[in-house]
Amino acid sequence: MLELRQQYPLEGLLKLAGLVRSTFYYQQKALSTADKYAELKTKILTLFEQHKGRYGYRRITLALRNLGQVINHKTVQRLMHELRLKSLVRVKKYRSYQGSVSRVAPHVLQRQFHAQRPNEKWATDVTEFNVGGHKLDLSPVLDLYNGEIVADETSRRAAFEMVSTMLKKALA
Repeated sequence: MLELRQQYPLEGLLKLAGLVRSTFYYQQKALSTADKYAELKTKILTLFEQHKGRYGYRRITLALRNLGQVINHKTVQRLMHELRLKSLVRVKKYRSYQGSVSRVAPHVLQRQFHAQRPNEKWATDVTEFNVGGHKLDLSPVLDLYNGEIVADETSRRAAFEMVSTMLKKALA
C-alpha cells in the first residue's frame, strides 16, 4: 500500500482495502517501533540452545527468573511460539507395578529348570505385549522337560480368570 500511495490518493486505497484511516496509521506506527521483547527473545533462544532443546516454556520461565528477569509464563510461551521453539518431549521410562507385594510363593524349583520326564515341572508367567496399539497379556504354561507350551491364554488385561482358564486348559 505504501508504494501505491505515491500514485493514488490514500482515501481511495483505504476504501478499496476496506480499512479505516486510524487502522492504517496504527499499523504504520506498529511497523516502525522496535520489538520490545527483542532482548528477551535472545535470552530465551540462548537458554533453549544451552539446554539442547529440552526446556519448555515453564523451565525457561524459571531459568529467566533465576537470572533476575521477572516475566509471565504466558509471555514466554507466546514468544517461544513466535520463535518456533518446541521442546523435546522425553520418553517416560517403563516402571512396572509399584504396589506392595501381597504374598510371595515358596521357591519350590530352587532354580532347577530341567525336568527328568514330561509334565514333571511346569512354569508360567504373564507377559504384556503391545499389539496394534493395544495391550495384550499372554499367559503360557511351559513344560520344563522339553520347553513345549502345554497351554496358553490371552486377554486384554491380566486377571485371575485368565490364569485359571489357562491352568484348566493345561490340566484337561
